[in-house]
Amino acid sequence: MKALDRKLLRDLRLMWSQAITIALVVACGMGGFLTTLSAVDSLAAAREAFYAQGRFADVFAGLKRAPLSLEARLRELPGVAEVQTRIDQVVRLELPGVDDPVLGQLIGLDLRSPPRLNQLFVSRGRGLQAGATSGRGAIEVLVSAAFAEARGLVPGARFKALINGRERELQVVGWALSPEFIFAGLGGMPDLRGFGVLWLDREQLAGAYDMRGAFNQVALKLAPGADAVALTRQLDELLRPFGGRAAQGRAEQTSHAMLDNEIKEQRVLGTLLPVIFLGVAAFLLNVVVARLVLTQREQIAALKALGYGNARIALHYLQMVLLVVTLGLLLGLVLGKTLGLLMTQLYAEFFRFVRFEHVLAPGLVLGSAALSVAMAVAGTLNAIAATVRLSPAEAMRPATPGRYRPAVLERLPRVRASVPLRMILRQMERRPWRSALAVAGVAAAVAIVVLGNFFRDAIDTIVDAQFNQVMRSDLIVWRAEAGDAQARLELARLPGVLQVEPGRDLPVTFRNGLRQQRGSLQGYAAQPEARRIVDVDGRASRPSATGLLLTDRLADKLGLRVGDTVQLELQDGSGRLLSLPLEATVREMMGLNAYIERRALNRLLREGDVASQFALIVERGREAEVLQALRERPLVVGSFSKATLLRNMEEISARNVRIMSTILTLFASVIAVGVVYNNARIALAERSWELASLRVLGFTRAEVSTLLLGEMAIVIALGLPLGMLLGSGLTHALVGLMKTDQFLFPVVIQARTYAWAALAVLAAGVASALVVRRRIDRLDMVAALKTRE
Repeated sequence: MKALDRKLLRDLRLMWSQAITIALVVACGMGGFLTTLSAVDSLAAAREAFYAQGRFADVFAGLKRAPLSLEARLRELPGVAEVQTRIDQVVRLELPGVDDPVLGQLIGLDLRSPPRLNQLFVSRGRGLQAGATSGRGAIEVLVSAAFAEARGLVPGARFKALINGRERELQVVGWALSPEFIFAGLGGMPDLRGFGVLWLDREQLAGAYDMRGAFNQVALKLAPGADAVALTRQLDELLRPFGGRAAQGRAEQTSHAMLDNEIKEQRVLGTLLPVIFLGVAAFLLNVVVARLVLTQREQIAALKALGYGNARIALHYLQMVLLVVTLGLLLGLVLGKTLGLLMTQLYAEFFRFVRFEHVLAPGLVLGSAALSVAMAVAGTLNAIAATVRLSPAEAMRPATPGRYRPAVLERLPRVRASVPLRMILRQMERRPWRSALAVAGVAAAVAIVVLGNFFRDAIDTIVDAQFNQVMRSDLIVWRAEAGDAQARLELARLPGVLQVEPGRDLPVTFRNGLRQQRGSLQGYAAQPEARRIVDVDGRASRPSATGLLLTDRLADKLGLRVGDTVQLELQDGSGRLLSLPLEATVREMMGLNAYIERRALNRLLREGDVASQFALIVERGREAEVLQALRERPLVVGSFSKATLLRNMEEISARNVRIMSTILTLFASVIAVGVVYNNARIALAERSWELASLRVLGFTRAEVSTLLLGEMAIVIALGLPLGMLLGSGLTHALVGLMKTDQFLFPVVIQARTYAWAALAVLAAGVASALVVRRRIDRLDMVAALKTRE
């Protein structure tokens, strides 16, 4: 072993605690990259593999009813490689022992000609058999795996469905997976218990809805190089006479959109936070190495005198940096693999694939390692170069003392500071960059805790806004087709119902010149009470009887300003066009929505007093009774319970947010310990002669400790408010990067989040202070006083 190698190991042994804390910060950065990006890459890889395996379609369109003979014309459209038609209906399900409202999407499969697109994979049980019914005439169905698992619907289980006003018994024969329903939720919400997809024999579903020889859904696979925009335009023209609704590509398909948004959001989060960790690690390495080479000036001079060149000495210190970083990379690799697997398992609860495994790609590992090494070397290169450039004669002499002067606080008139405080402030002013970076490191730790717990605050705000301010009703029921709004009188007579508010929802395409966007036009009451329009700041708006109220994101996408005219094409099969002025915009959290007063909408359509849905406010404790009464009304296609969805959301979201917040808090604590402890250890090493002298002069251990720990306290005191400001800024930046057309996170950081961030960093600081205080108590005064000045 060479002399410099022995010196390297000796130095690392002496500074082992500092090396470990720095390695842990590097591990947090490396682990953060690998955790998030590996989980997201695994999700994206599983999606692409499942899409290819199941031949996921590229374009989707719904319509009222079209003959199967139209399929031949669809195949002739330019750019179409494959066409698949089917029958699709949403029905009400009644599960044994379940009072909550449950919806099912029935999809009819042509069992004599297996599907060529959106193919099914049976994960449990068996597949469907043509025309088969079980005993007692129950219809055999395949059930989406996530819903079946959540509801315990094992093969052989029976339940009922209201199919075209008639109650039918269904029997589960297996669980199925489909690339079309990787995510299956009601209206894009993660409700695995309240919404399921069921596949059955097409002939049985066609017979129930008088759809033999017809279809109401079509999926297309495009040929390579096909013009998707031109094709969807031609498809809309062809389907319009049959009640066609605007065709949509993958980007608008619910399952794909949820997956795509999750991947984009996590890539942003998985890149931003680890860069902060690695930046702090680079700072710590800079401070430690700068101090080390400063205290080893004589050794460097001796090495130069013995013939070692600048490059070899610089490489010696870089090897030390690389060893510490390598330890951090190894720990980060283990951390990334472990947490990445945990994150993949959380994803597996929402997104269902035939094969979904956590894969840690070698390229990701190498890229993260290279970035970590590059930032560490960049952070220490200047400190190393400044010392090794010294000539041997200059290096043999102690460093030139700094120019000392009273601290800023001492120069203020009529301000008297105690002797310990003056000593602390002078020490911090002599090394302004190091003090500033120490404060910045603590601030980064606080900011990460704030950012991690922000999601909990955001979820709480969203839940309160959507379920308490916007949705004041307890139940929403709807019918297959808009009908007489006087049905509200019948609903109002149900036991326990306090108020009924009718509404209407129409699928439309908004147009402004060449810009267009699919969405829905919602007809609300003139003074809505059960369902309100509330912006992100909690202000309520009312729909207009003479124009439109649009969400600001929809207006921006269409390039509209208040006063402009909006063209609306109804997607109900009629192809009717409406022209309405934009009267106002509202900044909502969710969706691209448009509102108008319901009666005014009916007048524009030249229809009577009709409604398609009703919002019910129910007496507390009587919701189950109302739901039971609704089951006896076949015209009610489905119902939505606010309490049930809220319970399901909180059950899943609370756990996931809690896990993420805990991990980020632990990471931030590591940063705080790394910053505070390393600065205190370096200060102790640099000022050991001074502290020992004070002990000899009669100062107590507590008084000596105050000089060192007081600096730690000031650094933390300055870092806390700066970290809170930084956390707020990072949160705003992250929300801006994660903003989508369909969703906007409200930037709300509650006082408890700031308090928790402060407590976490203070706890890390106290732990570091106790360790340093113990070292001060064990200070060898004789050895310290022998140190050459």
